[in-house]
Amino acid sequence: MAGNTLEAYRRDLARLTAFAAKRDARLEALSRGHLEEFVRDAMASGLAPTSTARLIAAVRGFYRFLHASGALGHNPAGDVQAPRAFSSLPRFLALEDVDKLLAAPDVGTPKGQRDRALLEVLYATGLRASELVGLRMTDLRLDEGYLRCLGKGSKQRVVPVGDEAIGWVRRYIAEGRRVLIRKRESPWLFVNARDGARLSRLGFWKLLKAYGRRAGVKAHLSPHVVRHSFATHLLERGADLRAIQTMLGHADLSTTQIYTHVLEARLRQVYDKFHPRAD
Repeated sequence: MAGNTLEAYRRDLARLTAFAAKRDARLEALSRGHLEEFVRDAMASGLAPTSTARLIAAVRGFYRFLHASGALGHNPAGDVQAPRAFSSLPRFLALEDVDKLLAAPDVGTPKGQRDRALLEVLYATGLRASELVGLRMTDLRLDEGYLRCLGKGSKQRVVPVGDEAIGWVRRYIAEGRRVLIRKRESPWLFVNARDGARLSRLGFWKLLKAYGRRAGVKAHLSPHVVRHSFATHLLERGADLRAIQTMLGHADLSTTQIYTHVLEARLRQVYDKFHPRAD
């Protein structure tokens, strides 16, 4: 085998060894249930489907060797299955990281007020980056608790906005935005300080990364990660999948169903940890 292949299998088996050590168990003592839990943990951590399939191949080969050499009387990995083919699980933030990110802007400055409102709306609505920076003042219906946005294919949709985000948007409009546009006219909600034009997608991406570093968020961060966090946190708390589909602007429910894989992996972790007969 190629050197890179051998190194990949070595990493996979080191990962399995660490999994066993956390459970204070020898590799030879791991059951089929343990190995399935190991695979689910790897998937829930964001390991790509192709890498997960290779991980399973390494585990199968290892236990096949143990069985053939007489070290084990049975092969617990013999029928451990590769995951179903689906796109990579979306990355999302823990609630603590969301809180730290939202609190990162200095709201004592006009830019800080804009950025706090920007981040609050992003997490409250799950808008795409282009939809967020493309919001106009006329898109807001703050008294009614929603906004309108123009999504893919020029399709307009209505998205609810929470009270916390609405409060920050109101403060930004009343204070920070007035300073940033400097008495100029601008139809855009989120403007830059240079000429009152709308904030660009690149500008938003850069400030999001900067606030992530300031907040000490270690996870990979992008506008889409916050969008995924919005959807995942709603689903975890019992939101209807079709309602989430509508809010995200997905044309097909199958696109939204990727989030059920995240929830499924988490539920299995809880089940394996707490159910007295899970093994």
